[in-house]
Amino acid sequence: MSFGLGTGLSPKAPGTVGTLLGFPLYWLLMDLPVSQQWLVLVGLFLFGIWCCEFTGHALGVSDHGAIVWDEVVAMAAVLITVPLSVVWGLAAFVCFRLFDIWKPFPISWADRHVKGGLGVMLDDALAAVMAILVLQVVQRIV
Repeated sequence: MSFGLGTGLSPKAPGTVGTLLGFPLYWLLMDLPVSQQWLVLVGLFLFGIWCCEFTGHALGVSDHGAIVWDEVVAMAAVLITVPLSVVWGLAAFVCFRLFDIWKPFPISWADRHVKGGLGVMLDDALAAVMAILVLQVVQRIV
């Protein structure tokens, strides 16, 4: 699972390719009540801590580039917060990827100081939170 069903093995931009897997995950959850969607994502986040820790240990690299489960879960979380449309899906994707790549504070702090599976999952969760905040402001303006 850490490799996002193989998307993390993409020779180019595995994090971006892995992020795309967040869309089908969201589509699987979208008919559930929002509270249950969040509950499932919290469970997948906790599973991801263990899974990414295990994989990082096995590979000898804590946050190997092929580990993309963190992007998958984080992208699904962002999608829960925007209207269901191609435009909002694209906005969610771009906004999340920008924060995930740019890593402004506090994402950069977490990326440097929190290690292991929690560190792998946490920086993307923070990127998702920042993307959600920006997208909420945009939704209110639009």
